[in-house]
Amino acid sequence: MVPHFPGANPPERARIKRDDSTGTPAAPYQRSRLRPQGRPTVVAACCLVLSLSAGVLAAVPSAPFAAAKPPDPAAKKKQLDSKINQQKADLDDASDQLGKSVAAYNQAETKYQAVQARYAAAQGQLAAAKAADAVAAGKLAAAEAALKSAVADVEAGEKLIAEKRAVAGRAVRSAYQQQNTLVGLSIALRGAAPADIATGMQVQRNVFGIQGNAITNLNNAQAQLASKRVKVAAAEKDAAAARVASAATVRKVTELTKQVAADKAEAATVAKVKLVAYKAAEKEKNSELAQYNSLLRERGRVEALLAARAKAEKAAAARRKAAAEKAEREKARKEHRPPRNIPDPVSNGGGRLGYPVSSYITSPYGMRFHPVLHYWKLHDGTDFRAPCGTPVRAAADGVVTDKYFNGGYGNRLFISHGVMDGSSITTVYNHLSKYKAHVGERVRKGEIIAWSGTTGYSTGCHLHFMVYKDGNVVNPMGWL
Repeated sequence: MVPHFPGANPPERARIKRDDSTGTPAAPYQRSRLRPQGRPTVVAACCLVLSLSAGVLAAVPSAPFAAAKPPDPAAKKKQLDSKINQQKADLDDASDQLGKSVAAYNQAETKYQAVQARYAAAQGQLAAAKAADAVAAGKLAAAEAALKSAVADVEAGEKLIAEKRAVAGRAVRSAYQQQNTLVGLSIALRGAAPADIATGMQVQRNVFGIQGNAITNLNNAQAQLASKRVKVAAAEKDAAAARVASAATVRKVTELTKQVAADKAEAATVAKVKLVAYKAAEKEKNSELAQYNSLLRERGRVEALLAARAKAEKAAAARRKAAAEKAEREKARKEHRPPRNIPDPVSNGGGRLGYPVSSYITSPYGMRFHPVLHYWKLHDGTDFRAPCGTPVRAAADGVVTDKYFNGGYGNRLFISHGVMDGSSITTVYNHLSKYKAHVGERVRKGEIIAWSGTTGYSTGCHLHFMVYKDGNVVNPMGWL
């Protein structure tokens, strides 16, 4: 019996729904807890695949032109589809909550940028409206000043016309009163001397000239007054239009001021939502990182223990073989024949490992690029489709060496298969819902040892199957 692992933590039973080693099924199977579709990181993953593919193709040395063959589109598409599917599987390495938190932050960021753009546009429109309002106010002031001036001109013209009308009236009345043919003669006869007669005639001409000028001035004043009244009408029309334009700009400024205030308030609200989403994403990211580091520590601890066990198993196998060879030589000597070749002892009944569940692979072993933490990590096992409660079977004959709960791997069960093909092999079954086999029990290949589940840091029911060779985790498919 192989001793129990020291340092395991059976009391720990925190059900943390996350799996460091979970992937998206290649077949059209969905785990019981569905992931939200269409995450933005899927597009980024596809772009990453295309860029990586381009880099790989560019790195391949070009063959001579004569030997070059045209690329096979179908083969190329198959290759890219395979890599894209692998990247989609890698996205499952991010927990559901982390994916939701990052998506919520991205949505808040997008909305915040949209609100900020709308706020900036409203501010620009408000500034333009204020400038237009200032122009309209200036035009209104100028129009009202022109109207006031025109009205004053009309009032002055009317006053002048009244004065000229009075003058013209007196002249007309005087002329009317003097409408007889002897007026000039009477004037001439009043003087005693010729000079007096000439003076009287000049006075008569002056009187008639004043009358004519008064009438002419009156007509001119009336024409000017009519022109000024036309200007007043035009000024009133311009002033009315300026008042309408000014009122429109005032309304626009008022509306835009309210819009800017509303956009500013919304931007502040969205900024708060974005901050909350950012903190949540950071919290989940730190939790993800902590879980990953915990898995690394667990893997390192197990590898150290299994490496020591592998060394002991190989030493014990070597001693058994040496003892068998010694016994064979002694027997051959007694029977007077050459000693027979003694094969390496096999503790698991021989053969390769069998599948732990009757299903297909949903996520293979290999390096993964974490879509959120942005580093490469090892997916240290092979995931099989296994709805909760699916019987899990021993991959080969062996001894159950340990079973315990781990925060990342969930319920785990270890089976040591001894030395196979010169290497110490141990298989590990993770995220189990219930155990059947007990520590120290010897099991046969295909025997039910547990049932599948989703314990630990897991996103859905499945089996995470691991193989340790001489204490180091390896690709299980190399032994199945």
